[in-house]
Amino acid sequence: MSIWSRIAEALAALTSGETLWSVFDKLRSPPERSVAFAIAVIALGAKMAKADGHVTRDEVTAFREVFDIARQDEAGAARVFNLARTDVAGFETYAIRIHTMFHEDPHTLKDLMEGLFHIAMADGFYHPNENAFLERVAEIFEVSAGEFRALRARFVPDAEQDPYAVLGLNPDMSFEDMRKVWRQLVRDNHPDAMVARGIPEEAVLLAEKRMIDINRAWDDIRKEHA
Repeated sequence: MSIWSRIAEALAALTSGETLWSVFDKLRSPPERSVAFAIAVIALGAKMAKADGHVTRDEVTAFREVFDIARQDEAGAARVFNLARTDVAGFETYAIRIHTMFHEDPHTLKDLMEGLFHIAMADGFYHPNENAFLERVAEIFEVSAGEFRALRARFVPDAEQDPYAVLGLNPDMSFEDMRKVWRQLVRDNHPDAMVARGIPEEAVLLAEKRMIDINRAWDDIRKEHA
């Protein structure tokens, strides 16, 4: 059963009078935790897609790049997106409840932030309202200012392209200490590690892009110290 079919089953409870968050509360443990993650990305992504005043086709298409959506599941994915987009609840309400669910797993919250950055940059422009949206979500998720800058450095072309920022390194660290941090990042961000902490297999494209960015930044630092 695809994750979209599982999401449809989870949301079917809404027709019986349950709220979105009561459904969320039932998705705390694997394997359904991956369903909660997917709904969280879509819910906040739909809210953020409106942050710059309109929803573009590129931003909707970006979901296909965050999640591998089979053609037969497109209708289900669109239903989730439209449900979140038309919900009158504000994005902060979503973010607070999502943080409550994943607060013991900061890695997953950072994974979610990464998906939001990808969607924000789908139309090729990082709107100030999107930046304000993401900064507020990062604050709610307790993502540090340094970690936020690292994400922005990876995704936003106009941001300072600093490989140290991408890896969260202090340039004054020894080269060997930097290497240890890089190796740990590679271990923590391997696609298998993401799936193990509840990220859907359909979202491994995020992990693949992240590994490219991590290794590219390390290669720049390694050449600098060669």
